[in-house]
Amino acid sequence: MADLGPVTWPPAPIRTERLVLRAPEPRDRAAVIELNASPEVGAFIGGPRPRDELELAIPKVPRRRPGGFVVDLDGAMIGIVTLERRDAEYGVRPAVGKVELGYLFLPESWGHGYAAESCAAALEWLAGELPDEPVVLATQTANGRSVRLAMKLGFTEVERFEAYGAEQWFGVRSPVTPSD
Repeated sequence: MADLGPVTWPPAPIRTERLVLRAPEPRDRAAVIELNASPEVGAFIGGPRPRDELELAIPKVPRRRPGGFVVDLDGAMIGIVTLERRDAEYGVRPAVGKVELGYLFLPESWGHGYAAESCAAALEWLAGELPDEPVVLATQTANGRSVRLAMKLGFTEVERFEAYGAEQWFGVRSPVTPSD
């Protein structure tokens, strides 16, 4: 993955009505392991990873990568939102060279609008940093919740393709231009 370019990182925490988007902290480690070990979360991203493998792989002090936000509700991590420029090694060909929005949330946080709220805030932040940057999103077509969220956030389907053994939905969100 390539970086986002000339952005200030980490930014000041981004506050929404109910959430805070912030850089990861050591206290988030257990939730990151839970997120990646969850069968529900892994259903559309290749399956859950074994907890013992994650315990070894997840660093005690998380890496702070530009575009990687922890979604915090009342002081606890409930998910992550990422904005990452994809490089040639990434398996989704249409995303190479573009900034891709990604998100994962703990199952107990599903159905409350947290993903929409936090993704919209992250996209607004990116528009302030890189105003002319289109954003892409890929998700399995079988993941209806994710496809609906993408459309709610303003992504337009431009392509479907086969990857990771499943049909993928690929959308683009054009930069928002101020109206006169």
